[in-house]
Amino acid sequence: MSAAATATGKELLSLYRKILRSAAVYPSKNRLRIYEAIRQEFRENKSMDPKSDETQVKVSIAIKGLSQLKQFDEYTMTGGKTGSPNWTVNLEQNPMPKPEGYKRK
Repeated sequence: MSAAATATGKELLSLYRKILRSAAVYPSKNRLRIYEAIRQEFRENKSMDPKSDETQVKVSIAIKGLSQLKQFDEYTMTGGKTGSPNWTVNLEQNPMPKPEGYKRK
């Protein structure tokens, strides 16, 4: 799903599940809090119109977050060679800039 494209309810549910799966294996002592924060954010926004601009901004942020979570997935880090001690993570300078016009609740 493209961040610029209008997401359907089915695509949003798929995105939600992918984010939760990635958060569940995120290597952090705060993993459970991160997982619950993601669930809470989606619950708070479940009644939003999938076609609204605000929703699309949030979807864009969620897609960016998913790509960052996936960097810490064992399969991604090892290039498909699970169990390998060699892995890499590439971080951006400002990975989560707030989109123009973003308003926090």
